[in-house]
Amino acid sequence: MYEKGRVRPPYRQLEDWTRAMPAELREMKQAEAEALFRRIGITFAVYGEGGDPDRLIPFDMFPRVFTAREWARLEKGIKQRARALNAFLVDVYGRGEIVRAGRVPGRLVYRNAAYEKAVVGFVPPKGVYSHVVGIDLVRTGPDEFFVLEDNCRTPSGVSYMLENREIMMRMFPELFRENRIEPVDSYPEKLRRTLASVAPTKCAGDPTVVLLTPGHFNSAYYEHSFLADLMGVELVEGADLFVEGEFVYMRTTEGPKRVDVIYRRIDDAFIDPLCFRPDSMLGVPGLMDVYRSGGVSICSAPGAGVADDKAVYTYVPEMIRFYLGEEPLLNNVPTWQCGREDDLKHVLSNLPELVVKEVHGSGGYGMLVGPKCTTEEIEAFRARIEADPGNYIAQPTLALSTSPTFVNEGIAPRHVDLRPYCLVGERIELVPGGLTRVALTEGSLVVNSSQGGGVKDTWVLAE
Repeated sequence: MYEKGRVRPPYRQLEDWTRAMPAELREMKQAEAEALFRRIGITFAVYGEGGDPDRLIPFDMFPRVFTAREWARLEKGIKQRARALNAFLVDVYGRGEIVRAGRVPGRLVYRNAAYEKAVVGFVPPKGVYSHVVGIDLVRTGPDEFFVLEDNCRTPSGVSYMLENREIMMRMFPELFRENRIEPVDSYPEKLRRTLASVAPTKCAGDPTVVLLTPGHFNSAYYEHSFLADLMGVELVEGADLFVEGEFVYMRTTEGPKRVDVIYRRIDDAFIDPLCFRPDSMLGVPGLMDVYRSGGVSICSAPGAGVADDKAVYTYVPEMIRFYLGEEPLLNNVPTWQCGREDDLKHVLSNLPELVVKEVHGSGGYGMLVGPKCTTEEIEAFRARIEADPGNYIAQPTLALSTSPTFVNEGIAPRHVDLRPYCLVGERIELVPGGLTRVALTEGSLVVNSSQGGGVKDTWVLAE
């Protein structure tokens, strides 16, 4: 909000609002927001720590604001990245031209745990493997944005984007009367349109879309039911579906109903016990045979995870050049791959200054933030890296931008990131906004809700 002592232009409309909100009113509004979250049922699950696993995600009432110009630039870069990632997936499950050309090492692709041999040679409808691409972005300066990572499988959190906006509009309607803020409530309809647009070749008429969930014990179950409801599609578990002949059917009170598109929110390994993990109770036996024969579409496609591996991430700029013939509009964070001998030496020599992540890690786990760790923690992590170098990448500690955040003492800067959700089907589109995650602990760089982070509403101002 503040830039060299001055309020940045997009936040000027909020300056009077914050000054006019005494501590008592702010506390009352915060309690109101928490009550709304609880009543609606917006929780996330954390297991293995004891106590009630369902927790309210902390909500900060101070919105994050982007100008129309800033968003236009981000939107172009996000769409470019989504196109390249999908081109890469089609390629590596086909001829592998980018590997043949020596632009991406074959070992990172074909020895990757997320590479699914079951879909080699298969091109999904419209050539789309990743239908919802969550691009995690950080800002380091007035005009500097970096991509932290790509999420090509089942990026979660979009329900918070929608509910954050709904709650802000309920609590502060005057802000939306005084500011021209781009809406985000079209996301469910855009998602449904995207899913329907990739119906399989054997689909006749309007496609039937379902959302496949692992069930209510999953940490993102609230989001699954929320999205299914807003899209007007059935929320199903594996036991609700079955394969007969060339198609997949859903059990209903009126008898079997054919399913054309499955928006799956379960991992590849559990989709089909006849193809992947035989002990899976979550999937649908025979589903992959129907998928490969064009009888059903699975979104995002099995195998998409090879594109969001943190080691493969370092080659996305090269993918953009190779497939699109363009220069990247959004930069990667400089990254060292510990599987490379020279990179490993650099990382081990500079651990106290670096952020180190597991290649397949998520949720803020399996990582080292060097400047925030003790000598003992650093040395313990060093041993883990030395035992399996290829499992880690390292990045510099960026001077992340901060966003004004309500804290006990008033307003204070806290580090934030942004996850916009790019929909890829017959066309590529995204709503103006995304999920802003905020590190509520002073000085912390970890924004994940499982690690104590919170969320904010994200505004894009209309021109």
